[in-house]
Amino acid sequence: MEVITVANNKGGVGKTMQCYQLACHLASKGHKVLAIDLDSQANLSSTFNLQIQRTLIPEWLIGDVTIEEVMVPSEGKGKLHKNITVIPSSRHMASLSKLLILSEGEIRKEAGRKERLMRMRLEQANGMFDYVIIDTPPMLGDELIMSLVASTKILIPTQAQDYSIDGLEELMDTFEIIKETENPGLEFAIIPSMVNGRRKIERQRLEELSSMFKVTPPIRNLVQMQESISLKKPICAMGKKSRGRQDYTQLWESLNL
Repeated sequence: MEVITVANNKGGVGKTMQCYQLACHLASKGHKVLAIDLDSQANLSSTFNLQIQRTLIPEWLIGDVTIEEVMVPSEGKGKLHKNITVIPSSRHMASLSKLLILSEGEIRKEAGRKERLMRMRLEQANGMFDYVIIDTPPMLGDELIMSLVASTKILIPTQAQDYSIDGLEELMDTFEIIKETENPGLEFAIIPSMVNGRRKIERQRLEELSSMFKVTPPIRNLVQMQESISLKKPICAMGKKSRGRQDYTQLWESLNL
């Protein structure tokens, strides 16, 4: 089972978009996919047509409930959604930090460190899914750290703009610490997202990114991308001539997904 986290400590870079497209792409190929929404804004959950009053993710992570009690099937339209199961989020995710503090003693006995909780809980999903896709909130908090420890790969969407690139430094420092201390097999790739190739400054920033990091083929800033989310229709379900589909085909091929 491969666990892929999509993360960036800066918001508005297309993080949830990439989670949704990746989960649907993998499901369309016949893989069983578990999508986990760790963001209290619950945008990934709503894109799968799921809206719940109270998520049990915090209780699941501290061990009070099982994975079966937090999972629900995707309510999206189309055959591929039969292969997608979701652990949805809600505003109740904001209570996670408080619960982790209150349960500190039990966590130490069971996991040693709270950062290892997600990895432990996902052991319950072994044999049930081929892929786990995790959407994280736009900050370096407990949710992101636990996801990195549990993952085989981190995908980092970023815009080809100064502020977005500058924000990568802190995230990459965190990645290196996790790789050295908890997860030596962790890999990463940066996805240039919402790119306008006509702008010279963005082309220059893409060149800078490519010289510093492993960078995938870019995802252009196309109207189709926003339509995909608003209509809840994944890019992989659009026509083969779709420019958005062409972008994502190149992206997934570069990642061997």
